[in-house]
Amino acid sequence: MSSHREAPEISKDPVADNTDLYAFVDPNDASKVTIIANYIPLEEPAGGPNFFQFGDDVLYEIKIDNDGDAVEDVTYQFRFRTVLGNPNTFLYNTGPITSLTSPSWNMRQLYSVTRVAKSDDGRSRTVLGTDLVSPPVRIGPRSTPDYPALANAAIQTLPGGRKVFAGQRDEGFYVDLGSIFDLGALRPFGNLHLLPLPATGGKDGTKGYNVHSIALQVPRTDLSRDGAMPTDVMDPRSVIGIWATASRQRGRVHREDSPSETAGAWVQVSRLGNPLINEVVIPLGKKDGWNAREPYRDEDFLAQYQDPELQNLLPVLYPGVFPNLAALLTTPAATRTRDDLIAILGTGIPRGVVGGFQNFTGPHVADMLRLNMAIAPSASPNTFGLLGGDGAGFPNGRRVADNVVAIELRAIAGVTLPLVRPSYTPDGAAALLTDGTSNAEGYLATFPYLMHPNEGYEHSHD
Repeated sequence: MSSHREAPEISKDPVADNTDLYAFVDPNDASKVTIIANYIPLEEPAGGPNFFQFGDDVLYEIKIDNDGDAVEDVTYQFRFRTVLGNPNTFLYNTGPITSLTSPSWNMRQLYSVTRVAKSDDGRSRTVLGTDLVSPPVRIGPRSTPDYPALANAAIQTLPGGRKVFAGQRDEGFYVDLGSIFDLGALRPFGNLHLLPLPATGGKDGTKGYNVHSIALQVPRTDLSRDGAMPTDVMDPRSVIGIWATASRQRGRVHREDSPSETAGAWVQVSRLGNPLINEVVIPLGKKDGWNAREPYRDEDFLAQYQDPELQNLLPVLYPGVFPNLAALLTTPAATRTRDDLIAILGTGIPRGVVGGFQNFTGPHVADMLRLNMAIAPSASPNTFGLLGGDGAGFPNGRRVADNVVAIELRAIAGVTLPLVRPSYTPDGAAALLTDGTSNAEGYLATFPYLMHPNEGYEHSHD
């Protein structure tokens, strides 16, 4: 969760596993958008001697739809390659790593960034950077004594006012994994569960773990349909759809005395737009297929948005707590379609539903993180995003601190249903749902916003 180990096949291939996607108008430069795509779930910081790294055989991509057809118009591609200094030692480093050129750093990764854009005569490719340095992982006070300086040195400036960072970060997504996957329990409401336990505070199941992040900051004009600066919130051209993917080549050959080799066309094996979709909305038998699909084909999964399984489980798991939701579920499925969830997660919210707001990309049901680039960053961000009256937060894009677990729990429980069904009254408990967690490590105030990673020598899990 949000998309960690969310499908049977990708759970066996962590370096290609999308975990989270963030996109927001940058609070330090509102002419820019920052997009962060995370991969490799639940990295144990002490995981040496072969520490976590991006896959040299994986194509990582961030994709942008700016005309509402759920097909990418702009793509940023990232390819990595590993360079060994001394192949005859088992050590990642042979002494302190004090700079990105330190000779004691034995196993380093370099990467390239390419922008692919749709044009009248096909697609144009522009290489924005090559042999960019991904910083080392954070090992400990002897091996990486001044890690923030190392990481900051790896923030690269690209042509056209762009920035990029690719490397290890703290896992900024917070969720009570241990409780939620124990029959849908929320610790703050544990006494109300079908199998009750005392109510307690939440425990962040991702605390102390790391991920690998690709963070990109680009001008808004890089992403807009006509290259113009979006200024009108109600203009459809101000809204973009964003998703991230990982792809592998179709063939792999294993040899007896040498590393395996890959060849053939690239095949998508993982994707992510909105948080928690493949995790808790798509059923187990369809998860692998969902990961391989392009968003424009998501109409096949419409039934899961119309009548999500979690909606039906809440009154069962919490008897008597959601009487209004339970009553709704006694009506025929065809008459209780969750048009609010379809809008929030599938099409974007059309104008006229929330005053002064829209992030509608069109009628295509597609899993994309939708961002209205004309909405300025909030001076006082609310972690509940749009539910908290803050239109600069989820589901309008997603900022690193947005409490997406609580937002989506409350939406599924019926808080947003009156937007499209005014006669419905949400249960009082629906507006209180939370797993009770927060991110103890916090976040950076500047790019790349996710905190420096936990070190292997000294870290703790909740």
